[in-house]
Amino acid sequence: MGTPDHCKYLPIRDAVKFINQKVNIAGIILDLGFPRRTRGTDYCCTLRIIDESYGKPGISVNIFAESSERLPRVVASGDVVQFCNVLIQTHGDEVNAIFNKRISSFALYNGKDNDYFVPYQVSSKFHPRDMDKALIDKLRKWLVSFKLIEDSSNFPMLREIKEGDCFVDLACKILHCCETANHEWMVFIWDGTDLPPNSISANPEDEMHDPLPLHLEPEPLPRELLCSFPTVGSILRITYGKDIEKNHLKFLDVSKWVKIVNMHLEVRAGLWHGVFIPTTKLRYTPKDDNLIQERERLYGERMSLNCGKMPFSSLPWTSCITVVDHNDVPFATLMDVLTHSQVTAKFKCIVRVVAAMPWPAEKFRSEHGIYRMRLTLEDPTARIHAYVYAEDGVTLFDGHPDTCILMQKMNMLLGVMSCDDSTVTNCVLRNPPWVQLCIKSYYTSKHDVWGSRKYRIFDTKIVGGV
Repeated sequence: MGTPDHCKYLPIRDAVKFINQKVNIAGIILDLGFPRRTRGTDYCCTLRIIDESYGKPGISVNIFAESSERLPRVVASGDVVQFCNVLIQTHGDEVNAIFNKRISSFALYNGKDNDYFVPYQVSSKFHPRDMDKALIDKLRKWLVSFKLIEDSSNFPMLREIKEGDCFVDLACKILHCCETANHEWMVFIWDGTDLPPNSISANPEDEMHDPLPLHLEPEPLPRELLCSFPTVGSILRITYGKDIEKNHLKFLDVSKWVKIVNMHLEVRAGLWHGVFIPTTKLRYTPKDDNLIQERERLYGERMSLNCGKMPFSSLPWTSCITVVDHNDVPFATLMDVLTHSQVTAKFKCIVRVVAAMPWPAEKFRSEHGIYRMRLTLEDPTARIHAYVYAEDGVTLFDGHPDTCILMQKMNMLLGVMSCDDSTVTNCVLRNPPWVQLCIKSYYTSKHDVWGSRKYRIFDTKIVGGV
């Protein structure tokens, strides 16, 4: 190849031919990586850009700067970027571009098709030219007709995630982003489907001194925020890995759909948890994206069904371990319970009992024979504590059976397995079954009815397997 014209912006298809040479390129931001520290003193991030000549997968541009503030602060994937004096190199079979902090420059523009050509961010060495307006206009107009068709098998829905999955790509909606009480940033995402339940590794007797958490955030979310969340479908919490800069949160537009590529997935105390890692990227996601339309359609269909609020993994029906007295009442999710407009209300839910205290069965009743227990319930939307007290315990356990029968009934609810010699084993994971329960909310202080609200189990009986 010859030498590129350093006053001209090359189509990406031509630019990739100038290996080990500096070029000017412009394109649409397809993938957007999070800023991170290098092994030295610099900061870096990666953008993958495309143009009409060079569509998906596009070309990656690795950008280096003295501080994270000098990196491109991209408002959204799909915006337009200009790069001047970037070096074209090969890495394995892939061609990419390197942004040198000393000689390269960039400019960022809104990707929407309009007549405004002032960049919203430029690097210190960038010099705008009137002739660049035509280039920006062309890219914006091309983006309007550009269709990024993704294979749905590459972006599983939350309900398709499997225990043991370590890295996933997701198409989801950003519900909220905030800094938690321990100064950790957390992002809340949703796609209208239910995360599958996890096995529980904690032994029942651990609940007294090491209780299962109700949520991953250190403090409960404000009620006003909870009430803004959907009540059907799991909400996945995501935090930032230690190597990622957290001050570029404008990447994450609340209430917008986004594709997250290569996110780390793990399980904490039986709860799914996502982690943004250095190789995680956000991908351009237009409103008419095929994956987003599919998720919105499936959610609409789900909400039209009588069983729409039943956990996906409980279908076609729950276990027969419990029976309730209110078969004509529609099911509610635990998020419905948490966000109900009335302080006192009654619900019928399908849940898993993941923990109970006190333990063992000898402690379920007071010395006067009164039941007094706290159960931890979960469904795909939330976890709550629900109490079993007095006559509600009599109903639940069908009277006052001996401690052996009590233990058998609770083991069924908790998914505790028994060894061949009929003794309870604590050496295996528990998988509590889905059961029906009736739950009522109440308050303990007239001066703070919402803050003192609690939940009790009522009109529910354990009948199966004993």
